[in-house]
Amino acid sequence: MFSIFANAWRVPDLRKKLLYILLILFIYRIGCHIPLPLIDVNGLLEFQAGGEGQTIFAFLVGGNPGTIMAMGIGPYITASIIMQLLTVAIPKLEQMQKEGEEGRKKINKITRYLSLGLAFAQSVAYFMYIRSQNMLTVNAEGKAYTGFWLFFQAAVVVLSFTAGTAFLIWLGEQVNEKGVGNGISMVLFAGIISRIPSMMTSLYFDMLKGKLYNLFVPLALILLLLSIAFIVWMDNAEHRIPVQYAKRVVGRKMYGGQSSHIPLKVNMSGVLPVIFAGSILSLPPTIQMFVGNKITSGSLLERFFGVFSSDHWFYAIIYFIFIIFFAYFYSAIQYNPIEMANNIRKNSGAIPGIRPGKPTSDYIARIMSKITLLGALLLSVIALYPILFTLITNALGYTVRGIALGGTSIIIMVGVALETVRQLESQMMMRHYKGFLD
Repeated sequence: MFSIFANAWRVPDLRKKLLYILLILFIYRIGCHIPLPLIDVNGLLEFQAGGEGQTIFAFLVGGNPGTIMAMGIGPYITASIIMQLLTVAIPKLEQMQKEGEEGRKKINKITRYLSLGLAFAQSVAYFMYIRSQNMLTVNAEGKAYTGFWLFFQAAVVVLSFTAGTAFLIWLGEQVNEKGVGNGISMVLFAGIISRIPSMMTSLYFDMLKGKLYNLFVPLALILLLLSIAFIVWMDNAEHRIPVQYAKRVVGRKMYGGQSSHIPLKVNMSGVLPVIFAGSILSLPPTIQMFVGNKITSGSLLERFFGVFSSDHWFYAIIYFIFIIFFAYFYSAIQYNPIEMANNIRKNSGAIPGIRPGKPTSDYIARIMSKITLLGALLLSVIALYPILFTLITNALGYTVRGIALGGTSIIIMVGVALETVRQLESQMMMRHYKGFLD
């Protein structure tokens, strides 16, 4: 991987793209430390350090509460999920998706507008929750603002949060146009990387506590390294469906007659099921912000929102179910066994032992179903192990804070790195540079 980046750096146009990506990420990281006016930033940081704050702000990747980038690109991810679902349900959107580049531009435009709407709604929720926790700035008399000044506070906070998300989406699109890789994924990657120093610091202070921490902290690091290796292996694993092409004569030339295969990746959906599941599960904490003042201790609402805490067994079960569901959903909308069978027949090919037509499509569908299930289960293992580790250690009376960087974050981080390396490799191969495949 390092040789890929070294060779890419020697190519002038690729070097410019890499530098451009670094510039975009640098701007993003600066924005993650610009505090918002009119709120108690220190109070928010202390609140985040508590258990409830970690639940509420669990899906904020990279940005600290109280900064202009606090919401990250969570609204954009949620909007993308909604658009994927609507594309399947609404024929007009499905037709638009099949129109090629122009259709994708229209869908992306709708997704951006939907993202801004969701960002505005979540920003209102943040403001209401911040206000309920008395984390807004007060007047000279030490009292909360009312009337026009409260409206002014709300406008500044809500519009700043929304503008921060809009700016992040714009930065991601700039990477898509002028850089290498997916811009939104790059933003997620940078946010996760930025959390590693604090994670290592937390693990270090946990080690100083002694007792069973001397066992749990090294175990957490070992699991982290094993999960990275497991993700790399899973990303490269594939199932190959053999295809035999018949010989055919076109003019004076003979075509076909050779054996080939259809590669189906074990992890066909990549990191998307995990991102989608995490985004959906972040909605209940957001709703909780709206009704926070109406929740009384021991009430049904408190118990309902409590099960969506990341340290609850029910959360792990729902998370697992969502990962399986979105893995099948993504596989269904991206791969069509009937179309694959028709393409094989059009090219005078056949799967050995399987009749062309419907038997071929049924065979491919069965194989894809099994592979999708296997890939989803493997994803679930990585995504759930930090939650299960935390549940077990908490039950024993120990809290290993550094394990928070696990599961989803590791899958995103490794997946983005591998995809970026592949794109660099493909561009260098066009320029006759050597890569992994040589």
